[in-house]
Amino acid sequence: MKSKSAERMLSYPFWIKVTGSALAALMLVFTVLSIYWSRTPDVFWVNHTIDDDRVVIGYPTTDTLIRVAETLLDKPGGYLSNDRMLPSVFLDNIPNWEFGVLQQVRDLARVIRNDYSRSQSQSKEDADVAKAEPSFFFDNDSWILPRTESQYRDAIKGFTRYRDRLAGLGESKAQFYARADNLREWLAQVEKRLGSITRRLGDSVATTRINEDLAGDASAEATYAQADTVDVRTSWFEIDDIFYEARGTAWALVHFFRAAEFDFARVLDDKNAIASVRQIIRELEASLQSMHSPMILNGSGFGLFANHSLVMANYLARANAAIINLRELLDKG
Repeated sequence: MKSKSAERMLSYPFWIKVTGSALAALMLVFTVLSIYWSRTPDVFWVNHTIDDDRVVIGYPTTDTLIRVAETLLDKPGGYLSNDRMLPSVFLDNIPNWEFGVLQQVRDLARVIRNDYSRSQSQSKEDADVAKAEPSFFFDNDSWILPRTESQYRDAIKGFTRYRDRLAGLGESKAQFYARADNLREWLAQVEKRLGSITRRLGDSVATTRINEDLAGDASAEATYAQADTVDVRTSWFEIDDIFYEARGTAWALVHFFRAAEFDFARVLDDKNAIASVRQIIRELEASLQSMHSPMILNGSGFGLFANHSLVMANYLARANAAIINLRELLDKG
């Protein structure tokens, strides 16, 4: 004959309580992990010297690229864009932040391959960089065969070999050409990225815009007919996605501009442009201020509530304007 305690343990209400308690505990763990994993990494300082304060041109930029990419993979929770498990499958802010960072990593890696590591357009590519750079362009959300992380780590290894050869640690020496024209090539890429993300942030309140795609050229044509106005309103479900992509973009650029300030110090000093770079860095740092709201607010431009997208757009637009001025300054002889 079964005891009363055994009957109570096997009773239906008891198992409901156990299951409910287990689910509640699991939800609590997932909630804590989600909050922890959703915190963006802090800005780190750039390594501008090696060994006994030895200065190596190109080391700050290459080392910073490597560290930014490593942070992308090794931050709390790891790389989340390709996760298919709980709770990260429900997190979208950090994956969008990761994509913003990744775009800047890809752009800088390509400029290093095509410009920084080559003396002229007809010169030979650096073997390590040429092999590593395409790996950063692998699908950013592949979770198996091969996983995205494995491809990005291969890219990091290639750029690490290039960095070490810059420092004289490899069998052959690598080169990094810190010239004004090379810096302009990278700034042109950054300018386009910031111009796009700023427009998308501004579309959080805009409904339509005047079509100016062919403006400024009387003979310009497009493949298809162009409407006078274009619907640009951002979906309410995408407001936070664009915001965090912009934050990732700004976070990566803070590091890359700090590195450029060291590597291109002589070029910037010759053009009296150091103050311009510092102003760009200041605007980008301001865009990374801590959020004091649990969600991204999308108030109207002059409404009662804040519009975080417009605030972010303001900082990035000012940084982009400074970049345009810097490019024009570098164009002058």
